[in-house]
Amino acid sequence: MTNPTHLSYTAEHEWLETRGDVARIGVTAFATEALGDIVFVELPEVGTKITGGESCGELESTKSVSDIFAPADGEILEVNAAVVEDPALINSDPFGAGWLFEMRVSGAPELLDAAAYDALIEE
Repeated sequence: MTNPTHLSYTAEHEWLETRGDVARIGVTAFATEALGDIVFVELPEVGTKITGGESCGELESTKSVSDIFAPADGEILEVNAAVVEDPALINSDPFGAGWLFEMRVSGAPELLDAAAYDALIEE
């Protein structure tokens, strides 16, 4: 799967779609393929302040349990209730309906563009 060029990425395999200081967050197709079938998702609560690089949730798959790392400092504005009800959305549409949460970003996180992320996952 091709990584959309309009998104930013983290080295922890998350994507961000930013609109001003608000970002929608999800995990990349590369990550979902590595995890296998995702069967449970735990997301941070709305209003929670998160710190970039720290765990803020979990994805449980048929292969393992993985942390969701905060891509930046900020506050959770909305969570995707649809993926809590149906975690398979993360596998079937990681860059669309499978988004995880929206946050107000503070500071300037270090992010990768699609070309840099592609190079990272090819290593």
